Amino acid sequence: MFLTLNPESGVPLFTQLHDAIVSAIAHGELRDGDKLDPVRRVAADFGINPATVKKAYDKLVAEGLAETAGRSGTVVRPGARTDAQNQQLVEGLQRAALLARAQGFNDSEIRSHLDAILKDLP
Repeated sequence: MFLTLNPESGVPLFTQLHDAIVSAIAHGELRDGDKLDPVRRVAADFGINPATVKKAYDKLVAEGLAETAGRSGTVVRPGARTDAQNQQLVEGLQRAALLARAQGFNDSEIRSHLDAILKDLP
């Protein structure tokens, strides 16, 4: 798995790792059934604690983006959406919309920004 982590960024390493994997899935670099590198290998490659990698992988599993098969490792989960994923999407969009409104954006501006973001995705 090719990615970079920046310990100086102020963003927790597990969040950086999680977000990099989410981005790789969204951009098609990781596909359904692809096996993620073992926790210990990722930890050794980056010189970080295995618990940090496990925390990132556990978050991917909780979000329904990956699944663990015991000693077989963690794989990208097939694309069928779960109710939990739908709920996470709704809650995330609600938080973003509430924040945008609190910052003075109107509905049209919010939709415009969301449309622009969606156009930029693969």
